[in-house]
Amino acid sequence: MKRPDWLILLAIWEFLSGFLAFLGMVAIAVFAMPQSAWLFGIARTGMIFGLSIALLFLLCWVSLSAAAGIGILVGKEWGRILAVVHSAVGLVNVPIGTVISILALI
Repeated sequence: MKRPDWLILLAIWEFLSGFLAFLGMVAIAVFAMPQSAWLFGIARTGMIFGLSIALLFLLCWVSLSAAAGIGILVGKEWGRILAVVHSAVGLVNVPIGTVISILALI
C-alpha cells in the first residue's frame, strides 16, 4: 500500500527541522563558545552555562525530529506520537513553524 503524500511531506519536515537545529548546534559551538574566552569570572560561567543549555535543547530537538521522521517513514505508531509531540512543541516557532505544526496536527 502506498503511503500518503502528506505523510512523506511530514517526514521531510521532521528531517529538515532536525537539520536546522543541528546547524544551530554547530553555530553555537563554532561561533558563540569561543567568544566566551575573553569573559572573566561569573560572566564566563554564565555564558557557558547558557550556551550549554541551548546545546542540550537543540540536541533533544534533533533527536526528537530524527526519531519522528524515521518512525513516520517506517510506519510505526510511536513515530506518529513523536510527530504530534514535535508539532505541539513547534507551535512556538512563529510564523512558519506555527503554520506547519498546525497542518501536521490536523
